[in-house]
Amino acid sequence: MRRVVVLAILALALPIAAWADGITILNEFGSISITAGGIGSSTISSKQSELVQYNNVVAAKGQSLGYVNYSTGVLLSGSVATGGTFSSTGSSFDVIGVGKWAKSLSGSGTSPVALFTGSFVGPITWTMTGEQGAKVFYSLSGDIQGTLWNGRMVNGTTTQEIYSSKGQLAAGIGHINMGTTQLAVPEPGTLGLLGTGLVGIAGMFRRKLIGR
Repeated sequence: MRRVVVLAILALALPIAAWADGITILNEFGSISITAGGIGSSTISSKQSELVQYNNVVAAKGQSLGYVNYSTGVLLSGSVATGGTFSSTGSSFDVIGVGKWAKSLSGSGTSPVALFTGSFVGPITWTMTGEQGAKVFYSLSGDIQGTLWNGRMVNGTTTQEIYSSKGQLAAGIGHINMGTTQLAVPEPGTLGLLGTGLVGIAGMFRRKLIGR
């Protein structure tokens, strides 16, 4: 009975231990472009929103570490004006480091360097969050997955806060206030622990079966 309890605890604890807190990414400013056409046609894409934080590195005021680019698939439901859902098919989400930050953030001497290259997964939510005078505020959010500069696969979530005016929105123009992205990154050390633990579990089962 004691072995069964130990096995259960290891099976639950090891996968949890294999994940670190992850990487925090913040971006601000920049613009978005909205294609016309409505359901089945409209898409949203950004261009070089400033990267102001990557993990624990924060850009000095008035500077940036690089930029963040993203794009959605086509509008699946609702509308650009009132809120809706976009497809992740054909989407992208990329984080680029430039200048001296390219090397300090990735260890690569090349600039620019792709710190994260990925795309949205599942539906992308476009929500109207409020109005203030002529401004209309929206939130673009969804799950993302992709590859870090070192080849490690990661998953995460992003929320992009955007504003426009009714006239600009009709012309396909929007502006980025701020974006927050969280990536969950497995730690090599704890992944090794996970592997060792699983081997141990297999060994315990084997000894128990042989002993019967």
